Amino acid sequence: MGNLTHQRPMGEALKGGSGQKNACLETEMLTATPLIEVWRGKFLESQHRGHAVICNFEGEILEAWGDPEHVILPRSSCKILQALPLVSSGAAAAQGLTTRHLALACASHQGAEMHSQLVLEWLGQLGKTDADFRCGTQWPRDRLASNDLVKTDQSACRYHNNCSGKHCGFLTLAQHLKAGPDYHEVDHPVQIAVRAAFEEMTGEASSGYGIDGCSAPNWACSIAGLARAMARCAADGSDKIGTAASQLRDAMMAHPELVAGETRACTELMRAAPGVALKTGAEAVFVAIIPRLRAGIAVKIEDGATRASEALIAALLIRLGVLQADHPAALKRLGPIHNWDGLQTGKISVAL
Repeated sequence: MGNLTHQRPMGEALKGGSGQKNACLETEMLTATPLIEVWRGKFLESQHRGHAVICNFEGEILEAWGDPEHVILPRSSCKILQALPLVSSGAAAAQGLTTRHLALACASHQGAEMHSQLVLEWLGQLGKTDADFRCGTQWPRDRLASNDLVKTDQSACRYHNNCSGKHCGFLTLAQHLKAGPDYHEVDHPVQIAVRAAFEEMTGEASSGYGIDGCSAPNWACSIAGLARAMARCAADGSDKIGTAASQLRDAMMAHPELVAGETRACTELMRAAPGVALKTGAEAVFVAIIPRLRAGIAVKIEDGATRASEALIAALLIRLGVLQADHPAALKRLGPIHNWDGLQTGKISVAL
């Protein structure tokens, strides 16, 4: 395995306040580094380059690979940040939302019955319908739910969308703020509140946004900023936003099945590593919130390969001692590769 292009070991902390950069980062452009390798026999068949950062709750970088200041769109990995105003505004309490609702607000669910039913109940509680969503229609990823639609000759709906829980949160906040129906627009009070929370937690003024698959703005930040935000979610802050982060984090850990679903990395790894909240994002972003260490992790694979981001987050959890290397959920992402006949043909390894 190749050596890392850049690694900052534990103890050599880098202050991560807004706008601050380490001197070495100002004088050299750090690039993505090889992090995940796929071997078939003695042949290196694939190599995935990327970036990874581990931060503590004070915003210090504890370890980094690649370029910590590389700016990305965090995609769905930042849903806990997008859900902060739902809680900090008092909207969640006013609506009587439970931990199951809060977990779903942070989810990229697969449209299983447990997900869809909770979304529909939440919509009904708000006096809203599927037409009030702005997330678009998506076919459920869950096989049973998908098969049921096919067998009964039904079409998919917006509530099947993997982001419909987040959008329930947006609708709840919009109703609480007495704001208009187009909550997904960048200048809507909901999205203004989301941006403010995002920038407060990352410690950065965002350089811009992209429109996500669910039509909501997705604000950019550095990988270090994303890790910093997750570390702040790991700490039990006493202010409104810190309390909100703790509630959402705890809800995710209490209901891993709602955050993603069966066979999914977020759900399986949270079950394997109790006391850790995890969230994936499109294009191979992954984050972890580790309350016992008051630390956060953010990773991004350059080529967008999900198998690599899942392997990397599992490896970092093992590195930090919160996931057992021999747990089936870890081995599923890191370890031997078998063919259809059960023969071991290779392995996925990590260059940490």
